[in-house]
Amino acid sequence: MSRINFDQFSKNFLEELLSPIGRVERSKEIPGEPKYADVYFIPAAPPSSSIPFLGVLGQFLVTACLLEPFRNAPSDTEIRDCILKLFWLHSDLRQQAEVPILDPDLAQVCVLATSISAPQLTRFAATPKSQAPPGIYSLGEAMKTNLVSIRELPAIPETLWLRLLGKGETQAIAIQEVLALPKSVTYRFQILQLLAQWKISLELLPNIDSDEDEEERLTVMALSQAYLEWERETEQRGQRLIVEQMLRFRFGTLDAPLQAIIPSVLNLSPEVFTPLLMELSREELLSRFQ
Repeated sequence: MSRINFDQFSKNFLEELLSPIGRVERSKEIPGEPKYADVYFIPAAPPSSSIPFLGVLGQFLVTACLLEPFRNAPSDTEIRDCILKLFWLHSDLRQQAEVPILDPDLAQVCVLATSISAPQLTRFAATPKSQAPPGIYSLGEAMKTNLVSIRELPAIPETLWLRLLGKGETQAIAIQEVLALPKSVTYRFQILQLLAQWKISLELLPNIDSDEDEEERLTVMALSQAYLEWERETEQRGQRLIVEQMLRFRFGTLDAPLQAIIPSVLNLSPEVFTPLLMELSREELLSRFQ
């Protein structure tokens, strides 16, 4: 699966989740040698009440943060490059600051990897992060660096948004969990839309037919389900908008009693509900659909 397609999805996904709670910069240029961070997040002040909804991901967002997603396991060099971007950023922010920046307020970096091997964790002297679920490691307080091995994360609601950036079965399960969320849940429809867009972009790639791409086939199957659900909900939203516009046209306003009958109206096909909405009086509509 093209890394470019995943990069585009991961940046769109993180921007969708994080924009309501702070400032998001994509492809943030880091001073020094030309380097770009995938996503640079700066939390709003005061902190948004939506952060707890993001679960474990939200715990990284109490301070400014570089987010670096990897579709495949990153090499040691790639991890070091992420740390280097962070240190260049620290240097630049200190030079521009009018008052000294306290160490607890400095940005951190989160490497979001499908997997990180045990030998690699040893080479970086990474240890399990305190008060975090399995799969999350830190390099020590002064390094301001977190390594997330997404495949190790437990399948709990608090890790859902991170597991959506995983691969194979891990990501497929996370997509199923998004599909199972109530429609009223924040971000659900927007994430389905991003997954649908990713699925469409993958259709432009050659077919996946080798044994080594079993993980990618699982992802494609899950994305297909997400696409169908997004398509269905998009159609429902369009029909609801039509019903709302027709009721406003007929009665001049859309008050609580009229809003209450809309779900019942939508159980009918447009061919059936259209003449009813145009011909029945307000009292007849309320009587019929309540």
